Amino acid sequence: MSENESLGGYDAIIMMGVSGCGKTTCGRAIAEQMELIFVDGDDFHPAANIKKMAGGSPLDDSDRAPWLRALRQRLKQAQQERAPVVLACSALKATYREQLAFVGCRFAYVYLEGSFSTLMARLQGRTGHFMPSELLQSQFDILEIPPYGLRVSIEGSIEETIAAARAALSQPPA
Repeated sequence: MSENESLGGYDAIIMMGVSGCGKTTCGRAIAEQMELIFVDGDDFHPAANIKKMAGGSPLDDSDRAPWLRALRQRLKQAQQERAPVVLACSALKATYREQLAFVGCRFAYVYLEGSFSTLMARLQGRTGHFMPSELLQSQFDILEIPPYGLRVSIEGSIEETIAAARAALSQPPA
């Protein structure tokens, strides 16, 4: 049995999408169910990034660069330790996903997909998070939906989304 067989052949699962799509909630649940390590990309943002977003300004590529380097390093550490992870990370652009990737690691990208109105409602009902709902449009503006990976709708309940993601992940990689 290979090290990553429990992940359906993947070394890491990247739960991706815009703010409010459920990356953290789904990622934590899947990690718990699959007995994997959960890594929240938000925990790797420099304080300046959090302050900028909390102040209502979207991040740009230069703001995201150190964050993406830290996430890539965490993924490499997990692979070296043979400790598969579920990473919640927006990964909105193809270039961001390329910065996370490295040779020898098979990633499962799970794009949590929802309508603007659903996501706005979620963000407006969320408390205790640094990302204000006013920045949702900026995320949709730069979102590059991957032509690869798994697409999971968030339009149902969180339980339905988690179940759909688990079902998609149970399929072998293409």
